[in-house]
Amino acid sequence: MKRQQELQVVSLRKKRIRYGKMKLKKLYEDEYKEPISSWKIQRVIEKHNLYYHPQKTERLRRKRRANQVKKRITELKKEKHSGFLLALDTIILYWMGTKRYILTAIDEHGKIGFARMYSSKHSKHAKDFLKRLWYLLDGNIENITRDNGSEFAGEFDEAVKKLHLGNYYSRPKTPTDNPVSERFNRTLKEEFIALGNMTDDCKLFNKRLTEWLVEYNFKRPHQTLDYMTPVEFNEKYKVSGRYSSCT
Repeated sequence: MKRQQELQVVSLRKKRIRYGKMKLKKLYEDEYKEPISSWKIQRVIEKHNLYYHPQKTERLRRKRRANQVKKRITELKKEKHSGFLLALDTIILYWMGTKRYILTAIDEHGKIGFARMYSSKHSKHAKDFLKRLWYLLDGNIENITRDNGSEFAGEFDEAVKKLHLGNYYSRPKTPTDNPVSERFNRTLKEEFIALGNMTDDCKLFNKRLTEWLVEYNFKRPHQTLDYMTPVEFNEKYKVSGRYSSCT
């Protein structure tokens, strides 16, 4: 597009900011006596951000872009081996006027579970959680699934990309997309938190939680694993030499 033509479209749009591109096309051709495509007018509008609600429009545009690139968990063809899919979630707790966040993760096949409390839901904490999970499983993670929480964005997303993990989202308000995580969260609440282990001291809570996770992974029989522990199950059926007993 010629510079003069672009300036003329800008001038016309500013005078009639609420008009659509087809109306502007007709007005332009009437006023300047030359043809112009509605596509060119739209390109000028986008280039100069000539919207009636530019901030709102940009927010909607970012939201559309984000939704376009998200892969939903329903798109993933699941494989039955440990490490193929780790389900992540967040438990929000209120205690004595304080808000705390417990990030949780569980292997959908082998049922190895991990959790850790943080003082906020900043994505840097989710990044820290993912790195600890990666270390504990000796890198035996292929894909993750999580909800659309803000903690699983920013620095967390950057860490996911660096580790080259498949990244899948559950659908909003659809708990059936992540049932294994929902069950693990309930077990953590009933068998650990409800038994007098709650405190807003993250250091103390995580010390107690680590002891419970050892119990959960190494000693607690799981009905879905034919009453084996997760570690016993993974040792019996492991398909990857990368699995680590340090969990």
